Amino acid sequence: MNVALWIVQGLLAALFLFAGGAKLVLPLDQMAGPVALPGWFLRFLGVAEVLGGLGLILPGLLRIRPGLTPLAAAGLVIIMIGATVVTLVGDMAAVALMNVVVALLAAFVAYGRWRLVPHSGSSRPSVLRSAS
Repeated sequence: MNVALWIVQGLLAALFLFAGGAKLVLPLDQMAGPVALPGWFLRFLGVAEVLGGLGLILPGLLRIRPGLTPLAAAGLVIIMIGATVVTLVGDMAAVALMNVVVALLAAFVAYGRWRLVPHSGSSRPSVLRSAS
């Protein structure tokens, strides 16, 4: 299960680093979608996607605050739910379906790293560990 989670984390990280990076470097007029979103919001989404992509990989690799990985994945699920709604409003069902698949993969990582196979060996306490 750990290998499957790492593979999905790597693929999602690549996807979100690319998509978020594109939102940060492309001119705003080239990012027109089915629903008009403000430029500042698109840039914010770009930052959130890049940070989420990094949050999927770096805590586990560096063994620093590995409890942030499921939080990053959960944040990306929220972003993808929003993307699904926007594409459905724009009458783009095929793109909405892709967004749902990405959201489900991110939910798999969130649950997998939170409950099934949490990262171990942290040099610092996890955010998600209880005090019990």
